Amino acid sequence: MKKIIIATLLSLTASAWAQAPANVEVKDAWVRATVAQQKATGAFMQLTAQADTRVVQASSPIAGVVEIHEMAMDKDVMKMRAVPALALPAGKTVELKPGGYHVMLMDLKGPVKAGDVVPVTLVLEGKDGQRSTLEVKATARPLGSSPASGMTHGAHKH
Repeated sequence: MKKIIIATLLSLTASAWAQAPANVEVKDAWVRATVAQQKATGAFMQLTAQADTRVVQASSPIAGVVEIHEMAMDKDVMKMRAVPALALPAGKTVELKPGGYHVMLMDLKGPVKAGDVVPVTLVLEGKDGQRSTLEVKATARPLGSSPASGMTHGAHKH
């Protein structure tokens, strides 16, 4: 009987971990497609949480290393760095976009082609310290396809 109770409690704990509390909504999730031999790319999306939440970790089966990154200007130099967590204030949309916060997918296990659907798992933490996961499906877009990026190849003069 004890084994049944323990097994039931463990399965309830596991399922609670797998569900996203905090009710985080994801919109417009996409990943930048890669070119041959490219070993990193970014994932972008809009996240809106109903309660104060933080993204504390990310993972994807297509990458060996996944981190939340911030790009910011530092004395006229654009710098990118990993951040330990990304705050999602209640009711406010946080945009992960080129040139700002984003999910960095590194040590890619293969190319990402336009149209591929890339799974990304975000680990969320509420104010109470409870953690949960949120599964995101991001569609790969061709290089230079994001008008918001300001970095479309067609704008370059050669």
